[in-house]
Amino acid sequence: MNTKDSEAGTKKQFPVTGMSCASCAASVENILSAQQGILHAHVNFANNSAQVEYTPTITSPRQMKAALQGVGYDMVIDETEEAKEALEEANKRHFSQLRSRTIGAIVLSIPLVIIGMFFMDLPYANYILWVLATPVVAWLGRQFFINAYNQARHRAANMDTLVALSTGIAYIFSVFNTLFPSFWHSRGLAAHVYFEAASVVIAFILLGKMLEEKAKANTSSAIKKLMGLQPKTVSVVLPDGSTLDTPISQVKKGDIILVRPGERIPVDGPITKGNSYVDESMISGEPVPIARTAGDAVLAGTINQKGSFQFAADKVGGDTLLAHIIRMVQEAQGSKAPVQKLVDKIAGIFVPVVIGLALLSFFAWWAFGGANGLTQGLLAMVTVLVIACPCALGLATPTAIMVGVGKGAENGILIKDAESLERAHQINALLLDKTGTITEGKPVVTEMHWFEEETAENRQILYALEQASEHPLAEAVVTFLQAAPPILQTSASSLSKDARPLSLDPIQSVTGRGITGQYHGETYLAGNVALLIAYHIPLAPSVLKWADEKKAKAETVIFFAGKNEILAGIVITDTIKPSSQKAIQDLQVMGIDVYLLTGDNPHTAAAVAAQVGITHFQAEMLPGDKAAFVQQLQQQGKVVAMVGDGINDSHALAQADISIAMGKGSDIAIDVAKMTLISSDLSKIAPAIRLSKKTVTTIRQNLFWAFIYNVVGIPVAAGLLYPINGFLLSPMIAGAAMALSSVSVVSNSLRLRWARM
Repeated sequence: MNTKDSEAGTKKQFPVTGMSCASCAASVENILSAQQGILHAHVNFANNSAQVEYTPTITSPRQMKAALQGVGYDMVIDETEEAKEALEEANKRHFSQLRSRTIGAIVLSIPLVIIGMFFMDLPYANYILWVLATPVVAWLGRQFFINAYNQARHRAANMDTLVALSTGIAYIFSVFNTLFPSFWHSRGLAAHVYFEAASVVIAFILLGKMLEEKAKANTSSAIKKLMGLQPKTVSVVLPDGSTLDTPISQVKKGDIILVRPGERIPVDGPITKGNSYVDESMISGEPVPIARTAGDAVLAGTINQKGSFQFAADKVGGDTLLAHIIRMVQEAQGSKAPVQKLVDKIAGIFVPVVIGLALLSFFAWWAFGGANGLTQGLLAMVTVLVIACPCALGLATPTAIMVGVGKGAENGILIKDAESLERAHQINALLLDKTGTITEGKPVVTEMHWFEEETAENRQILYALEQASEHPLAEAVVTFLQAAPPILQTSASSLSKDARPLSLDPIQSVTGRGITGQYHGETYLAGNVALLIAYHIPLAPSVLKWADEKKAKAETVIFFAGKNEILAGIVITDTIKPSSQKAIQDLQVMGIDVYLLTGDNPHTAAAVAAQVGITHFQAEMLPGDKAAFVQQLQQQGKVVAMVGDGINDSHALAQADISIAMGKGSDIAIDVAKMTLISSDLSKIAPAIRLSKKTVTTIRQNLFWAFIYNVVGIPVAAGLLYPINGFLLSPMIAGAAMALSSVSVVSNSLRLRWARM
């Protein structure tokens, strides 16, 4: 639940319960917007929430809750942790019950269909069908009738209304025909039953609801994980120097907080005592932890490495950068609508029109049908409602999505929802994070250049220095030396992970520069140019030229020196993935503008962009900057895709029209993104775009045939052809046509399995 105050009013986000479709969300939005004091209301059916901006002096959350309760919905306004946990438990319970009802409906529908299609000559077949269908209609599908009743009470209709009417009338009509077949026989008509049609419709719709609920639950997991980055308790330093474990909700601005090695930093603020390296990859996206000393600011959610330090709480609660990212992700997710919203909008018109046509056909037959007008009118009404069942309409999108998602998974592309498939083929701007997306995301030594003779002793000294260092780049050097071939009498095992390094004493870490140590009275050091200058190590022009060449390629250089001279230079880089350049070229050939966004410096950004053929790049970008850049391109009319792998990318991923995460990236990025590349291979993006185009084409075909079926079928069911050629469609044929429409939609979707990507 978010709160954000502005000059206009207070903006809050509340969970809403009781919504069953997108038209329900529209109803809730209309009800809230009509309340006095509400400045703006936006209801999102995907995450069952309402974002409301209101004037607190005029209205309150309690009044909004009362307004929704009056029309059958509810709003959770309790902001305590207990209330959130209770709501989560209720959602889990609801999904479990829905799954049980779906399985039950499918199990009972299978024998219904078999008997109804092949064994109607069985003794008491109608009664067997009645027994099987009754639990499905009266118990497992009761939610449709309850929701339809609630809608009717408030003079509204939705998809539940049509499901309830068509299945309810088909069921009642079938019960009547089972008990009183002579009523039709005396009029020369057969007493058909439609129990299987009522049961199968409910089973299909329940299955769709279950899949929908599961997808909606997954969209909120990213927010939960982001919130999990903040520890629940913190160590507050008291005036006497002791510490007290305090709930994070009670931390106040100005409190001094102790952070131990390996702990997450709870809030934003400047360091007051101590120093350490802090893993800020969730903010910057860069894999190398940053040295932080007294006066430097640290951010909530980042991870302290080896040292302990104290810092003053400056921004707490909803003011932290992490809280800001969470809020932005929620708002960006909430602003999107799935493809199914189009179907629900049309259904809002379709449902009352079908009901009106069914009633119109009944009264028309009754008035002008002669002696059998009442009988034919009743049959026509039932036939219209049965043939207009929303089964094909409801299956049109999800079946294509399911097949498309399966096809993508076979090719290493995980696709989460219909929206990403709907829009991916429209992409004309693609934004790539650098670290972990274009590059491997892990620093490795790519070259060790010895300016003096390489000896086993020198290499062991360097190994000992880097073993003692806390700097993250030191690990890359140690790993390289362990894997390097032996020198002279030094065996490869002498530099193994378990080997004891040479004894250097004393060893001194110089924050932000490197490390020094003494061996046999000589000082040795490993670090950057600033460390060499501090120890008056001469820098030859040839050495500086070599270092400048490496830096021009966005490579990091560490020097190893001893006996007052530079012994070696070590090149460390985050290597570019082999497939990145070709993948970017393929996207550019498709007419897509590719941009590089990175938290790294402009020099490195330019070098990496040049290596992979990207002309547009932005450097030194924070999460908010990336999201703002996405928004800037969107305002220019571009359909923007964002590709990233870190927590720092989550805001931009949520803001983008299409979000793509790398499979080896953070859980947060994967949860926020609508697509995930399992192999973290950029060459999968172009096939994903082609799959999108084929899936959207299939969805449009399905929707077209579903609507054409209704446009043609409903007038025929009403008896439009009777004055022309005497043709009347029986409810039995209508039920078969309804089933055929569903089969045709599913069959068309299955063609995607054989599509080339």
